[in-house]
Amino acid sequence: MRFVDEFRDAGLARGLAGRIAAEVEPGRRYRFMEFCGGHTHAISRYGVADLLPASVTMVHGPGCPVCVLPIGRIDNAIALAVERGVILCTYADMLRVPASRHGSLQKARAAGADVRMVYSTRDALRIARDDPAREVVFFAIGFETTAPATALAIVEAERHRLANFSVFSNHVLTPEAITHLLEAPRSPGVRGVPLDGIVGPAHVSCVIGSAPYERVAAASRTPVVIAGFEPLDILQAVLMLVRQANTGRHVVENEYTRAVTREGNAQAIAALDAVFERRATFEWRGLGEIPRSALRIRPRYRPFDAEDRYAIAYRPVPDPSACECGAILRGAKRPRDCRLFGSACTPDSPVGACMVSSEGACAAWYTYRRFRREAMTA
Repeated sequence: MRFVDEFRDAGLARGLAGRIAAEVEPGRRYRFMEFCGGHTHAISRYGVADLLPASVTMVHGPGCPVCVLPIGRIDNAIALAVERGVILCTYADMLRVPASRHGSLQKARAAGADVRMVYSTRDALRIARDDPAREVVFFAIGFETTAPATALAIVEAERHRLANFSVFSNHVLTPEAITHLLEAPRSPGVRGVPLDGIVGPAHVSCVIGSAPYERVAAASRTPVVIAGFEPLDILQAVLMLVRQANTGRHVVENEYTRAVTREGNAQAIAALDAVFERRATFEWRGLGEIPRSALRIRPRYRPFDAEDRYAIAYRPVPDPSACECGAILRGAKRPRDCRLFGSACTPDSPVGACMVSSEGACAAWYTYRRFRREAMTA
């Protein structure tokens, strides 16, 4: 296949769905988590779940970088703009994510703080070059997909001696989160859901490759299949997971061979290793503290570390009590299980991050009206 439309062929999709239905074992139930928010949106947009047999359940995962960032980190970013008077640069989705005290970066900007939406790290560097009298902080978020661009921005800032530029790093790591999710049901006091397999992320895997998931699959005895974002990609991945589950295998398979290799992108990985080191621990919204699951800037590049420059102190802040975003992120609940969904919480007036981001599960359900279709067939 060479063109994207071929990966959306309805006839081929029905054929794959038929093969899945033929291979599921009678009386057995399968729970597969699509880790990536991009997969969640594709499943909702194309009605992939409607094609699956009733015994196969797709569980939404925490693969939305905007969603998993805890409120306290957003409060830190707002404080940089409001109290320190920096030019705070970040991606569009972050502007509307609710912070504590009903705040957000967008509201801080409306009140006079200099918060700017950028399309890339190069935009933030350009702002720092154009206004050397102002401190510029790039509010960096995302998985391994966006972290290499942040690393290269720091290297470029050093090369051009941009003393007014720094990065507030909040990059998090996918394999550690998957490990945490798979271990949670077996850990006392940790709320998790048992899973029979993982649909592995696509964009992240283009960077880090498939190899990092091998230890995860082996340790948890859970199959992982890396998949692309098109309907046929996801259906093929589900078929591969069903086959592994049926035969008791638990290895990493790569459906997305047109973009993902076992080794990943060597240059991107080298950039990450040169600029970042792992934090001892990091809080994820809904998942809690996960050891070695996030990146901080190495001492070698400390002059460009906003946490060091501004002595940023992180303080945990609980989510609103009525918001189920945390439970949705760990797969324990679906968007329809939140009593705020579609009423008090909408994309125009979000209460939780899952309704804000273009990769959030609540945003997917709301945008593609999956909750209405389920209600009609219930």
